[in-house]
Amino acid sequence: MKLSPAQKQTRALVQAAAAVCEDKKGLNTRILALDPADSGLSDFFLVTSATNERQAVAIADEIELRLKRDFGVYPNSVEGRRHGEWILLDYVDFVVHVFQSERRAFYDIERLRKSSRPLTPEEFDAELKTALKDKTRAARTKAPVKARAASAKPAARSAIKTKKPAKRAKTGKKPAKKAAPHRKTAPAKKKAARPSVNRTRRSR
Repeated sequence: MKLSPAQKQTRALVQAAAAVCEDKKGLNTRILALDPADSGLSDFFLVTSATNERQAVAIADEIELRLKRDFGVYPNSVEGRRHGEWILLDYVDFVVHVFQSERRAFYDIERLRKSSRPLTPEEFDAELKTALKDKTRAARTKAPVKARAASAKPAARSAIKTKKPAKRAKTGKKPAKKAAPHRKTAPAKKKAARPSVNRTRRSR
């Protein structure tokens, strides 16, 4: 059962109001989960009984006080507080009915709402806890899937990229220069001996 934030808020308010009925010794407290097709604007009726007028007024006053203090919520309208036979607190999404026992038997509001599903406060709490557990379980199962998807994305991207050829590591040594080829030097030409001048003169 998935609940929206507004539905959770409504259920929390009904839960708190039902706890007040239990604290103030309300009798035969029931929460009627109304059929959406038959309920109009309200989702729940909270019905409880009091043995006398004073107890009925005390229950209604405490519900109004606690919801105002803990949730900042005020009833849209309050009816029947003066006589205390049937006090109605209208919170729009749910309505509280505090009856004196005789009046509750006379009006038999549970019979008028045959399509509703009656729940005790304990059953109502159990439904709410189950809904919260289901939501927590669903959130936990989604988390690993998201984590797996996130980790898979970088791998996919790296696979798409083409591999670049690895660059050769540069070494600090420069390639040795080739030695220039050895050229043979031509033998030096011998100079012709010039005749001595003295010898020519003597021969004359």
